[in-house]
Amino acid sequence: MGDPVNGVEAEIVRHHEVIERWLTGALAREEFATFADAHGPGFTLSTPDGPTLSRDQVLTEVEALHGSAPGVTIEIRNVRIVASEGAFVVATYQEVQPDRTRQSTVVFQGTTWLHLHETWLP
Repeated sequence: MGDPVNGVEAEIVRHHEVIERWLTGALAREEFATFADAHGPGFTLSTPDGPTLSRDQVLTEVEALHGSAPGVTIEIRNVRIVASEGAFVVATYQEVQPDRTRQSTVVFQGTTWLHLHETWLP
């Protein structure tokens, strides 16, 4: 991964650019793998509303959202490495959309997303 701080920040930004393009419909349906392949087989998402979703559940939900938010923008702020050991990195960041902001903690193995925990911010 090289420099874990820059590699992690670049991956977080890249991933959310893909999500933004998917939600706006700018990313073709045939390119869904660009999103899906970033998540490890055991990926889990603890949503800001409480439930924890499996990789398959996340992929199903996100795939259904193609083009559902024309004009949406996603900005990533305050990326910070919390811990790094070998190929594993834990980082936090804020995901800012026009109508909401989330504080997130992500666990990576290399640049593969293993777990994401999101919390709504006021």
